Amino acid sequence: MATTDQDDQLVTPWEVTAASQKGVDYDKLIKKFGSVKIEDSLIERIARVTGKPAHHLLRRGIIFSHRDVGMILDAYEKGKPFFLYTGRGPSSEAMHLGHLIPFVFTRYLQDVFDVPLVIQMTDDEKFLWKDMSVEEARRLASENAKDIIAFGFDKEKTFIFSDMDYIGSTPDFYKTILRVEKCVTVNQVKGIFGFNDSDCIGKISFPAIQAAPSFSCSFPQIFGGKKDIACLIPCAIDQDPYFRMTRDAAPRLGYPKPALLHSTFLPALQGAMTKMSASEASTSIYLTDSADDIRDKINKYAYSGGQSTVEEHRRVGGNVDVDVSYQYLTFFMEDDEKVEKIKKDYTSGAMLTGDLKKELISVVQKVVAEHQQRRQQVTDQMVQEFMTPRKLKYSY
Repeated sequence: MATTDQDDQLVTPWEVTAASQKGVDYDKLIKKFGSVKIEDSLIERIARVTGKPAHHLLRRGIIFSHRDVGMILDAYEKGKPFFLYTGRGPSSEAMHLGHLIPFVFTRYLQDVFDVPLVIQMTDDEKFLWKDMSVEEARRLASENAKDIIAFGFDKEKTFIFSDMDYIGSTPDFYKTILRVEKCVTVNQVKGIFGFNDSDCIGKISFPAIQAAPSFSCSFPQIFGGKKDIACLIPCAIDQDPYFRMTRDAAPRLGYPKPALLHSTFLPALQGAMTKMSASEASTSIYLTDSADDIRDKINKYAYSGGQSTVEEHRRVGGNVDVDVSYQYLTFFMEDDEKVEKIKKDYTSGAMLTGDLKKELISVVQKVVAEHQQRRQQVTDQMVQEFMTPRKLKYSY
């Protein structure tokens, strides 16, 4: 089970909680999971290799941990191919702000490295874990695909697939799943994911399905049956247990280990003790929310690091380590100088909590409105095109 010392925080693919108002201790998580903290030297190398500025999510430590990214960069510099893989579990019709993070960063990676991307819609997982029908899980996958397409992915380089559809249409994908299943024991999955004897057998077999897209042989229409093309997976850190299992299985299958880039969590509006959740409306800002909804939610629910009175705040200043509005700005405001000035003004007491929330409201309203405009342009035909197995365009 993916927990940290003395149960002071819990990080699994299904639940994230922390005892401190500062949220998850990511240094502890790195130590527990055995990943590697991203240092400035790696960020500088990514910028140097791509010839493009590093993304602000990298610069600010929101993309904070990795596995074997140096090997991906080594291969890229030598002209060797790799591909990107990320995913989405369609548990609700409306995605929220927290879901933006891995997709925004994945879009950046696709742009700067000019590589193909596969996006797995785990509608089978949501059917197994949630109280929904097969048909509803598949419908939500299609709806969520529209939001993903609206992030601006290149159709010629991006394949989005539903597990329910793709497993049945491509024998190679199922063969890869079987190979993974055969080399992972029930005891291993119980130890990694905390499954127990009351869990349905579908849950025990699902990790192999999430592992399979890490390997190029799962996509013969894209890679022509090659099994040695490296994979880079940008994802939130709670998904790492799946890929620790995958990386352990890879050498025994004769496949390269996937590399990973981990992001932190966007906190719930009420504070960083848990992440934003699609199933809890008061914790989340949805991509379908109106400008008024966004204003009201931030004003009402966003946890403040400010003091109890204006006089005290002017004297002591605010605490950005726990203030949700400031933390959100680090995710969504690209201007480094402006973010730093806000931090200085808030911690000194020159900026009040109301002013900080007003700044965030303006930023988030713009992000959501622009996304809604792009999504309105996504048709069912476009979804079908993105989700049709086909050859993708890439230079190697």
